[in-house]
Amino acid sequence: MRILITGNMGYIGPCVTKQLRRSYPGVALIGYDMGYFANQLTHADILPECKVDVQYFSDVRDFPGALLPGVDAIVHLAGISNDPIGNRYEDVTIDINYRSSVEIAKKAKDAGVKSFIFASSCSTYGFADDTARAEDSPLNPLTAYARSKVYTEKGLKDFSDRNFKVTCLRFSTACGMSERLRLDLVLNDFVASAVASKKITILSDGTPWRPLIHIKDMARAIDWAISRDLSAGGEYLVVNIGSNDWNYQVRDLAEAVSKVIPGTEVAVNKEARPDKRSYKVNFDLFKALAPKHQPEYDLRRTVIELKEGLEAMGFKEKDFRNSNFMRLKVLDSLRSRGLLDEKLNWT
Repeated sequence: MRILITGNMGYIGPCVTKQLRRSYPGVALIGYDMGYFANQLTHADILPECKVDVQYFSDVRDFPGALLPGVDAIVHLAGISNDPIGNRYEDVTIDINYRSSVEIAKKAKDAGVKSFIFASSCSTYGFADDTARAEDSPLNPLTAYARSKVYTEKGLKDFSDRNFKVTCLRFSTACGMSERLRLDLVLNDFVASAVASKKITILSDGTPWRPLIHIKDMARAIDWAISRDLSAGGEYLVVNIGSNDWNYQVRDLAEAVSKVIPGTEVAVNKEARPDKRSYKVNFDLFKALAPKHQPEYDLRRTVIELKEGLEAMGFKEKDFRNSNFMRLKVLDSLRSRGLLDEKLNWT
């Protein structure tokens, strides 16, 4: 068996690689990544890519179909990863996240790949009332990043059949410690603020709802999706990934961090414009389909893990929002040095 993981050198990829190596010890794991964030290692004992059998460095916009014969499953993580990058590079985001994803799926089906797992997002719900969004709820994507996920889900449906199983995992907002830690994620940001300065400044009014999930639980869901039987969701499945216990308002996340890290002050920006990205999510379908792969991490355990990981790094960077812990800052730095062009191609 051969599994191809695109975007394996990002925040989530190292965790997914370790999970699949444990679950499929005899399988050939193939990594494929552009390498934007390859050198952004954080408290890594080894280079995470030592866990794959082969690593390719290339662009999903130029994905070579010659890599696909003999591949059984594709875990498609590659893509522009958040709203700030998507807002800056809207056309590039649609090109990388949507058009390239659909083209890879087409090539994969033609090559005989059996399973395609797409890392989608609950951000597709955008803004909703207090009713938890289920998979058949209306979508309301508010950003280029969210729109790219909606387009890709719809595009992938056309390829699915009994011989090409498509699983779109609408992930909650990621959090947790990684060998390539990102701090442009809400819980990670709050813990970093508490560790560095004992102060959390909420950039919104604190009321938006977010579902969260630890990256190790994301990896377990991907593990399930690779080998899921057609009886668990059919040829084409879109499913929310997370836990009903992990729907939080942003201010509640900040308060939870302050309880784990005593002495942390929480400040709300009362002058902030309302953040329209607010949604609760229902995860009943995932619980029914994958009872043995449900999230294992809770909020307190995740905060403690992040705190201990940051402290082990000697993290004291109060101005981390202007550092390479933010994915947009990494791309800005690469562009300022002439290493990337305006389309985010290597020069």
